[in-house]
Amino acid sequence: MKWLFAPVPLGRIAAFRTLVYVFVALDLTVFTPWVRSHANTPGDLYEPLLVGRVLPLPTPTHLLVWAVFWALIVLSLAAATGRAPRILGWAVFALYFEWMIIAMSYGKVDHDRVGLLVALAVLPTIGRARFGDRTLSEAAGWALRVTQIAVVCTYFLAAWAKLRFGGIDWLTSAVLAQAIIRRGTWLADHIAVVPGLLIAAQVGIILFELLSPLIFVIPERFRWIGVAFFYSFHVMTFSMITISFAPHLVAMASFLAIERVRPIECVRRRLGRTPAVDQAPEPVP
Repeated sequence: MKWLFAPVPLGRIAAFRTLVYVFVALDLTVFTPWVRSHANTPGDLYEPLLVGRVLPLPTPTHLLVWAVFWALIVLSLAAATGRAPRILGWAVFALYFEWMIIAMSYGKVDHDRVGLLVALAVLPTIGRARFGDRTLSEAAGWALRVTQIAVVCTYFLAAWAKLRFGGIDWLTSAVLAQAIIRRGTWLADHIAVVPGLLIAAQVGIILFELLSPLIFVIPERFRWIGVAFFYSFHVMTFSMITISFAPHLVAMASFLAIERVRPIECVRRRLGRTPAVDQAPEPVP
């Protein structure tokens, strides 16, 4: 329980909250603008995920899709300011949850948004948090910890899915080769011709994903090295097959002491500095 509720500074929550809510607005407009096309998709093609059938949620219409879109843009940017964190936070979570149901109920289901959805669900439970606040909070620690768990589960369960549906033969299959043929970059084209390298990469991916929970046993002062490796894995993935996992990368910031990065304060400090003026008296003639 101490591990699950290990306190962290509230300033970290303030920074993480701003990062997450700004990303929501960017996600709608930059990373996944294709979701808006479902506003014109016939309702007969809508096959809601299980949660969409259980609740149940309405079939997306032109009005519903655009209403959720604009409401999310406005509310997520408002929530990024840190004001009304509970009301705005719960509103953003509910709307983004619906946005994901709309996005993933037409045959394509991404697995890079689990951590982000968990972060959106737990951030409203904390309340106010100011930038630079060093007050330790167990509630803040819990919110970041469960987000971290969701991030690691994304890796571990991806490996489980590969072995569950592809079996041990997945390791020696042509999965990466097919991905490179479909959307490979010039770098991937050069790597793919090296004999045995893609098979070795697939074995490495499985091992990395299965061993990802070990990030929690690394001493905290060295944990950033493991997180840097996680990020480097996605840099390589993007450079080879242009898959970014952007929502997952945002959620992974829950591992980092991002309260130390304060760009606005840095700019203000630099703008506040004025060059010293030599005040020596003029010589008397």
